[in-house]
Amino acid sequence: MVNKLVIENLKHRPIRTLLTVTAIALQVTMILSLVGLSKGTIEDSAKRTRGLGADIMVRPATTGALGLSNAPIPEKMLQLVQQQPHIRLVLGTVEYGTLLERMNGVDFDALNRMSGGLKFMEGHLPQGPEEIVVDEFYARQKKLHAGMMVDLIGSKWKVAGICESGKGARIFMPIRTLQDKTASPGKVSVIYATADKPENIQMVVTELKKLLPDNQIFTIEEFLSQVAATGNALIENFTNVVIGLSVAFGFLVVFLSMYMAVLERTREIGILKALGASPPYIVGMLVRETAFLALIGSVLGILLTYGSRMVVSGFPGSLTQKIVPEWWPIATGIAMVGAMLGALYPGIKAAKQDAIEALSYD
Repeated sequence: MVNKLVIENLKHRPIRTLLTVTAIALQVTMILSLVGLSKGTIEDSAKRTRGLGADIMVRPATTGALGLSNAPIPEKMLQLVQQQPHIRLVLGTVEYGTLLERMNGVDFDALNRMSGGLKFMEGHLPQGPEEIVVDEFYARQKKLHAGMMVDLIGSKWKVAGICESGKGARIFMPIRTLQDKTASPGKVSVIYATADKPENIQMVVTELKKLLPDNQIFTIEEFLSQVAATGNALIENFTNVVIGLSVAFGFLVVFLSMYMAVLERTREIGILKALGASPPYIVGMLVRETAFLALIGSVLGILLTYGSRMVVSGFPGSLTQKIVPEWWPIATGIAMVGAMLGALYPGIKAAKQDAIEALSYD
């Protein structure tokens, strides 16, 4: 009976119900999109780093886990690393751009040996210094095809080929070209190396740390763990802020909605109390109404994250939004808390109404 009354009350004021549900849905979408965007971007970066096929990474000491380095490492260090026992392959790269839209200058022969080879969907490897290779993700965003021209670093470049995603950067160009463009001749940003056997990886890292004490030496998994830890700390800080804003937003929206609903239903509440409805019954009715709104809003918010993922995929840069089912109950709980706090005062006000005064309310 109470549930039927709740549903009829919501149907009686469809515009207010729709606006409240939409507001709750937006706060849920905001939380899930932020978490999904952060996790998706970090996991995509980790996947592309693993795709290079390296076991070990040498980075400048001043570069943070989530930052790109310039090119302060002398290129001759590649030969030094290559000469160490148990090192099978070495690759030096020059990094440029941002974390979201990174380009690498590489020796394509070394890149192919280490990664197993770029797989082309269109075109081929660069055949000149002003030609580049882009991955399918970047090509789809920029609507590029092999043979087209693109502006980068203040110059026009010919897209020689489009390769599958998952092997390092989004954009590759000859290493000498990027060294010249970034005024770093004879320098590289990062050195990648592969060991002859998996069991020798840690031993190689230990020896390289002794040999190159002024650089950061990691196994690839150690580096990715550091990236994940740094990224997750940032995610946690941002998420806490968004959660706080979402609770406040949900509180205000539901408070205004339920407060106006109580005022509009003063006579109806008076009738219920005259018929013997107790204060807990009145509060329970409003609480159920609020819970129903929060639940429907949360389901709609979860569905909207699929739409936000499609929108994000069209943004410039390597933004990747992940769907995070493990956060669905958390976001729903947050929406429910905000909604219940917003319904608290209107519910108490309704329960305290005098039946006679409520019946005479115009």
